[in-house]
Amino acid sequence: MRQQEDGTARRQQGGTARRRDAERLLEPRTTLAAIAAEAGVSLPTVSKVVNGRPDVAPSTRARVEQLLDQHQYARSGLRRHRRSGLVDLVFNGLDSPWAVEILRGVEEWGAQHETAVSVSSVRHGDARPASWTSALASHDTDGVILVTTTLTDTQLHQLRSAGIPLVVIDPANTPPQDCPSVGATNWAGGLAATDHLLGLGHRRIAAITGPIDYLCSLARLDGYRSALERAGVRFDRGLVRYGDFQHEGGFARAVELLNLPEPPTAIFAGSDQQAFGVYEAARQRGLRIPEDLSVIGFDELPVARWASPPLTTVRQPLAEMGSAAAQMLGELIEDHPLRSTRVELSTDLIVRESTAAPATIVESSQ
Repeated sequence: MRQQEDGTARRQQGGTARRRDAERLLEPRTTLAAIAAEAGVSLPTVSKVVNGRPDVAPSTRARVEQLLDQHQYARSGLRRHRRSGLVDLVFNGLDSPWAVEILRGVEEWGAQHETAVSVSSVRHGDARPASWTSALASHDTDGVILVTTTLTDTQLHQLRSAGIPLVVIDPANTPPQDCPSVGATNWAGGLAATDHLLGLGHRRIAAITGPIDYLCSLARLDGYRSALERAGVRFDRGLVRYGDFQHEGGFARAVELLNLPEPPTAIFAGSDQQAFGVYEAARQRGLRIPEDLSVIGFDELPVARWASPPLTTVRQPLAEMGSAAAQMLGELIEDHPLRSTRVELSTDLIVRESTAAPATIVESSQ
């Protein structure tokens, strides 16, 4: 009899539990509108918090976050529990051949790890500097690789709030210490390029570097200056120009330098594209390379060895940089600790036919 009563009680308890479960399943899911009403804010404000947008007051964000947690609202922005099989590669611009080299390295990693690569560029002149991060936060991406672009604290916070891992290649500005980045030995490359020209006998060596606020531009220029000082050659600010890493900028800056009362006998260009702009400026003035003007670039783009004459340049391992950044991003996606948050790959001087001894030395030796 006692056993029957116990069995009846257990069945009643089980039935009650099942009813509670069924009732919970029938309960309507808490909507963002309901959370907005409870928090006393607008629906767009709640949507911004869910998507990791930065333009929400801290106190409002905290109140909405608390309600989202309280109602166990499943936020799409926090998606580290599932993989989309997609990473985003974001460039400062897509009008440079070096972007293709970096993409090649990232895609090689993606092919090995069954991960697709979405390519985009930062929109300049946008009134909302975080707009590109808003776009990334709104779609399923496993992580982001950002290339030669200024990263603001707001953008970094937005990506982190959305749970999106980030790795930066050749950051334009100094990233936070805990933000993984990949670069090249820009200072050593600038030093090697200038040492090569000094070794040929040049003393009036000009430099056309990149934008004045880019870390890589300043590092290459510092290497150039260090080589001059080590050789006992005075650093002349009048021989330095800041360009844009593009053909047009290299051409315009070279015209300025070649119009000086005492023009340089050699020009170190901070990119291969700028070096080709120098080529055109020299051609229009009737100058021969390297007989009248030595030119050295930076990057080692595939076209460098096919130029006329083939370009002496500093090889920057662009594809390897892309691959290294993708590998770091993969570790972050899998929640594996990184051995280092900064990877710096070596540059190498590639000597070809665009550099030679200055004409004055050649003539005096004859």
